[in-house]
Amino acid sequence: MGFCINPGNEGFSSARKGRYIDKSGIISLINKEIDGKDKLFCVSRPRRFGKSYAAQMLCAYYCVECDSEKLFNDLEIASDNAYREHLNKYNVLYLDVSSFLGKCKIEELTKEVCKTIISEIKAFYPDIDTGMGIDYALAGVVDHTGTKFVAIIDEWDSPIRDSKSNSETQKEYLDFLRLLFKNSSATDKIFSAAYMTGILPIKKDGSQSAVSEFDEFTMISPRRLAPYFGFVEGEVESLCKEYDMDFRKMKEWYDGYELPIAGPIYNPNSVMEAIKNNSFESYWRMSSSATSLLDFINLDFDGLLKAVEKLIGGDSVQVNTRNFQNDMINFSSKDDVLTLLIHFGYLCYESGSESVYIPNEEVRQEFADVIRRVSHKETLKRIQESDKLIRDVVEMNESAVAEQIEKIHRTETDPLFYNNEQSLRSVIKLAFFAYKDKYTQLEELPSGNGYADIVYLPKKQSNYPILVIELKWDETAETAIDQIRKRNYPEKLKERNEDIILVGVSYDKDDREKKHHCKIERI
Repeated sequence: MGFCINPGNEGFSSARKGRYIDKSGIISLINKEIDGKDKLFCVSRPRRFGKSYAAQMLCAYYCVECDSEKLFNDLEIASDNAYREHLNKYNVLYLDVSSFLGKCKIEELTKEVCKTIISEIKAFYPDIDTGMGIDYALAGVVDHTGTKFVAIIDEWDSPIRDSKSNSETQKEYLDFLRLLFKNSSATDKIFSAAYMTGILPIKKDGSQSAVSEFDEFTMISPRRLAPYFGFVEGEVESLCKEYDMDFRKMKEWYDGYELPIAGPIYNPNSVMEAIKNNSFESYWRMSSSATSLLDFINLDFDGLLKAVEKLIGGDSVQVNTRNFQNDMINFSSKDDVLTLLIHFGYLCYESGSESVYIPNEEVRQEFADVIRRVSHKETLKRIQESDKLIRDVVEMNESAVAEQIEKIHRTETDPLFYNNEQSLRSVIKLAFFAYKDKYTQLEELPSGNGYADIVYLPKKQSNYPILVIELKWDETAETAIDQIRKRNYPEKLKERNEDIILVGVSYDKDDREKKHHCKIERI
């Protein structure tokens, strides 16, 4: 067994020795397409979402040079009628592209990959002519063994991400993929199936995919592969029961990637780290980052920083994902940047509304940490204003609070939706968007009668009071305070044994100047 040719099952065997969540159902979907027109799969998911585990599983299942029956007999795939038909029946061409980049310069990647494959073919099949190119050599292996290949390429997009501006290196690499998978007759002769994983979708060449034959499954369009990357809710509930972990907190910290078919999807690496350490915190930053979030949100596109402020505040933002070129250099708008952040897992995409939002507490911390390091003066000013607003609330400076919320309402709200209830909630979230250092934000806190607009719960180390905020039109600020009291929001929060500040803000929608008024009470 080699590094690229028939690498065996050791990687998956090691994974099975730990706490393994069964994702073998994906094999059934690939088996259905073996030697068919849809046999080429490309799956893009954020880092730490189980892509490499799946690649190792597929190597173990298909590789003809090993016996993997014991590794799969207790998994979901074993109940499939075609399980044994394909188990260990194929040559495997396995490329872990990131591991090659650890051994050679990126400019030498394609040559190093080809050299390694040819070297292994020469070692295992010395009678095969390798002088005609890698496609002819692989075809020779098929003729010699009577067995086709299943190609498994992990981190296929590493050269696209790591050589952002090196177009020649990217072109050489994409030409290599085209050589293997673009010519349908050669591809059909060599491969029964191919499976690629990465973070980015396949790079576009003009308006088309550079390797157009692959069927793509992305964070924007995951389709039938949605449940097989990340943990679904039932899997996380079972883990929480097994390890006596708080499922509600697990959901708050690592859920949020709502995918069609699968429903809620959790970051699997973070879930397992939380269980291992018995601690809910951000494990995102502790893993190797593909790039810097700060680099992207610092890009000078109109509306980008304002969109980020809304996202940190807890709102969603409209996005057009269709013009993204699937690389990290060809950006033409804030939509391209937001689309990239979807693929990197910093944002979740809601296809029905074509909008994005920050998925969970873990990622929200990443945004909150970097937003204070942006280079845009206007955003830094907004952070300072938001910090001051929180201080003004705590210090019960009613006129300053009314003035700042009025400013945000006037400058950030479409006049057509000025009096819309959801718009008012967005005003509060945008005004307090720098809350993350001291507070956790809750929306629609249940009470005996109705819901609060926004509730900010202080983090334990901040020693700040709870904030309950209502924004109303055509009522007095005092009425808003009375409504908070009547709905028993404070009663719901008393168990925390912390001071509570009630904030009522109101304005007259028929008033030409729409001057805002504020009433603050401390319990």
